[in-house]
Amino acid sequence: MGQPGIDFPGFGCGLVIVRDGKILLYRRVNAPEARHWNIVGGKVDHMERSQAAACREAEEESGLKIGSTEFLCLSEQVIDADRQHWISMIYVTRDFSGEPQLTEPDKLSEFGWFSLDALPQPLSRFTADAAEALRRHEQGVAA
Repeated sequence: MGQPGIDFPGFGCGLVIVRDGKILLYRRVNAPEARHWNIVGGKVDHMERSQAAACREAEEESGLKIGSTEFLCLSEQVIDADRQHWISMIYVTRDFSGEPQLTEPDKLSEFGWFSLDALPQPLSRFTADAAEALRRHEQGVAA
């Protein structure tokens, strides 16, 4: 059947978690885009809605309890270096409880809160797309 993202475009999701004007980013361990800073997210499972998948992935990866979310943007990542292709629905939330943790150290090595004007580098493709969409969203500019 093949692997999503490798043998055919994969369907993913992401969640931008915002607190005090900063976004939560984790550094990826594995491909695609190993060592890049990333919003939480992952693969959408069959028969799972992307918004629910974004919340599930965020809770699994961060240990936070996610409340309401809203759609932020769509991102298509063609990552030549890793021979991967993903299309991701990205959401945003300010409604969460708890403190972030490293719950999956085999996938994510460190995390931090960063302002949009001081993001660490390198950023994953969908994180760069999400940051740009969040800037437009907060300025009231249409995508």
